[in-house]
Amino acid sequence: MQVSAVDVPPLVRGAELLGSGGGGPPGPAGSMLLREIAVTGPVDLLGPGELDDATLVCAVGVVGATSVFEEELPSGREFGRALAAVERWSGRRPGALASIEAAGLNAVSALVAAAPLGLPVVDTDLCGRALPRLDQFSIAVAGIGLTPAVLALPSGQVVLVEGGDAVAVERTVRSVLAATSGWAALAVAPLPLGVLRPASAADTIRRCLDLGRRMLALPEAPSPALVAEATGGRVLAAGRVVDVLRHEGYGFGRGSVTVRDRRTSSLLRVEMENEFLLAFEDGAPVASTPDVLAVLDRRTAVPVTCDRIRRGDDVVVLQLPAPEFWCRPENLPAVAPRAFGFEVEPALLVGTP
Repeated sequence: MQVSAVDVPPLVRGAELLGSGGGGPPGPAGSMLLREIAVTGPVDLLGPGELDDATLVCAVGVVGATSVFEEELPSGREFGRALAAVERWSGRRPGALASIEAAGLNAVSALVAAAPLGLPVVDTDLCGRALPRLDQFSIAVAGIGLTPAVLALPSGQVVLVEGGDAVAVERTVRSVLAATSGWAALAVAPLPLGVLRPASAADTIRRCLDLGRRMLALPEAPSPALVAEATGGRVLAAGRVVDVLRHEGYGFGRGSVTVRDRRTSSLLRVEMENEFLLAFEDGAPVASTPDVLAVLDRRTAVPVTCDRIRRGDDVVVLQLPAPEFWCRPENLPAVAPRAFGFEVEPALLVGTP
């Protein structure tokens, strides 16, 4: 299929939902994509089975404090610089791009990068939802190295990260970003599609598009049941936010949101970091990462982010199923609650195989 201008609004809305309260704002990236499409035409979006296994695929995206992305917009040349550098250092020229994270702004950024280069985007990505750390990329969890990887900063600098395990790469990237612009375009060394396919989440951009179309078709102030039907999710609570706590002293922001369900009067506490991670109903765990936990405005059904939710908001809390990749027993520990410091077993809509 081709992604054209009419697809951008639903792509943005679906990306907001799969961001699970984080992932960075996809709106600015959507505006960039509209600009690129107006110049170069629609972008080809291919399923993982539509290209030869030998095709080299480079995963790209934006990393860092994505909220800064709205304040310091890219010039549009960052992805090109990152891709040129990773090709130079790896000696491999990609035949297609993929997203590092088909949620939040990165559900759009690979399409933005591909448009001026005339490259297709393969509909497979390294997260399948929003995740905070590079060592949680699917290829890292599958034992495939992340390097050489390249950061292209908005200042024009290009930083190569070579060697080290995924945890070391994560620490290095965060250190660079903390000392510079706060965000950068990232390109990971190209991989043959035959290697990438089993080590990634498939059809996630199409999932964004489908979810976005369904959400945009909802009437004003839809019932929680109608929202659940449109998204294929489960309603955890629908009511007022009665408490929001935010904690300092962590590498990422930590906190919790408590919602009083209007129908049952039960309390749902949702723990959050960069994303919503874990939900307790009256003290018992009922939903968790890697499932997507999303908080929607009750009247508009627009997803509410972790940093913008406030006491008194009227919301619907949803649980959507995780990508199949994360439900495999060998991969689940990397994104289960314990990976974020919560000593709780995963509570998923679909059990592990």
